[in-house]
Amino acid sequence: MGYTAIVDYGVGNLKSIANALGYLGLSSEITGQPDGLERADALILPGVGAFPDAADKLRQTGLDKAVLAQAEKKPVLGICLGMQLLFDEGEEVRPCQGLGLVSGTVRKIATELKLPHIGWNSLTFPNPSPLFKGVEPGSYVYFVHTFCALPDQPSDVLAVTDYGGPVTAAVGRGNVYGCQFHPEKSGETGLQILRNFGELNK
Repeated sequence: MGYTAIVDYGVGNLKSIANALGYLGLSSEITGQPDGLERADALILPGVGAFPDAADKLRQTGLDKAVLAQAEKKPVLGICLGMQLLFDEGEEVRPCQGLGLVSGTVRKIATELKLPHIGWNSLTFPNPSPLFKGVEPGSYVYFVHTFCALPDQPSDVLAVTDYGGPVTAAVGRGNVYGCQFHPEKSGETGLQILRNFGELNK
């Protein structure tokens, strides 16, 4: 049985993701080495902080090219800022190029409500996806973010939440998936999503 590589590029809540996968009986390895990503069956790209800092660290470590190469042949899940990095460009602090695995832009949430958006919020699912198998519409997950993804293609939007307006909560294109919320902090619903991701590489 293989493992899921949790990409360590100096930005992210790695241990809590590894702990959640371990609870599900899924093997994982925290690695910042391209060969560690190559040997893995799947990748999780975490992220905490500002988009440009994280994008710069990915490029400085050379892990941007490694993630792009692996995304062509195995499942990849971006979490929180990791999801935002999957997009073409982010506008946090300054315009900054992302990985371009999902077409679109990351911008500040258009809302009159308090930012950052912190706490539990419910999901609706405009497009079906194996990532959300067994997750009922209206299920709650945990968010912490000020910026959100605006995909170019409506078909890439897998889940939406409402925060004074619609906010993209999850995306998917080919092997690539992203959750703006933290599944590893979202109770049984989050565990089901991680369990579903684990099934994608079997």
